[in-house]
Amino acid sequence: MTTPVYDALLLLSFGGPEGPDDVMPFLENVTRGRGVPRERLLEVAEHYAHFGGKSPLGEQVRDLERRLSAALAERGRGLPIYIGHRNWHPFLADTLGRMKADGVTRALTFATSAFSSYSGCRQYLEDLDRAREAVGEGAPILDKIRVFYDHPRYVEAVAAHLSRGIEEVGADAHVVFTAHSIPVAMASGCDYAAQLAEASRLVAEKAGARSHSLAYQSRSGPPSVPWLEPDVCDELRALHARGVEAVVIAPIGFVSDHVEVLYDLDVEARAVADELGLRLARAVTASTHPSFIDMIDELVRERSEGAPRRSIGALPVKPDTCAPGCCARGVAGRPAR
Repeated sequence: MTTPVYDALLLLSFGGPEGPDDVMPFLENVTRGRGVPRERLLEVAEHYAHFGGKSPLGEQVRDLERRLSAALAERGRGLPIYIGHRNWHPFLADTLGRMKADGVTRALTFATSAFSSYSGCRQYLEDLDRAREAVGEGAPILDKIRVFYDHPRYVEAVAAHLSRGIEEVGADAHVVFTAHSIPVAMASGCDYAAQLAEASRLVAEKAGARSHSLAYQSRSGPPSVPWLEPDVCDELRALHARGVEAVVIAPIGFVSDHVEVLYDLDVEARAVADELGLRLARAVTASTHPSFIDMIDELVRERSEGAPRRSIGALPVKPDTCAPGCCARGVAGRPAR
């Protein structure tokens, strides 16, 4: 089979406000058409205010672009790298317009989401289709790179940060892996929970964790709609009741330390741990760890050069092209970040 020729790499991310004046417009973009009450938006806006009214996500993606660009150039695989966001500047359609003007005809797309779900995979495919429609004739063809939760380099990156957290609070620490909760109806149509459980097992084994569990954070929506549980704060209370004295929280479901990670874990979960007297450390996300950079390089070569598809663990490797209807939304609405 002929390997496509790619002339650019697109980093596709969620986006985040870059200053206080951006917060409410950003949240309105995230929730447009989904009936989220303004009271909820104001509540989430307070989370951003806690960190100066901005998200670190934009700068983290720019840092990833700089480091990845340098690494690819060093290895003789220099590709122009573009950044496009779902919910903030540079918006994806604007980036595609710039790519078209620059003469890009076909690009690989790396979405900063390691797991299969509507929000983390299917919705990004929909974003790409809408952006290409907006740009019109001559818009670059965009091929999305597969999810990477079970790539050995991703496991290495997360495990390296987890190991430092274990060193901080002691070898007896219990590890709580966390990810964004989603509605149970949405989870039933994808492999999100199974992939999280498998990735947690792989990382815990790599880091030498003695025990671990999986919990969720950032639940939103009405109480009448069931979401994946347990909540991370409830999990801390349950562990304390079992006699656990030290915990490391590892936000495996996120690839960067954005506001949800900072607020839900470093503020709310930390307050619960302090109340209970738990020794607590929080591992940082994969972010720009050298193994994470290596993983992206490998995934690019997998698609552009036919390099071996590497994965570990017990679950089947996800295909390059998602099946029609996979990771369906399953329920109206989307949590506000």
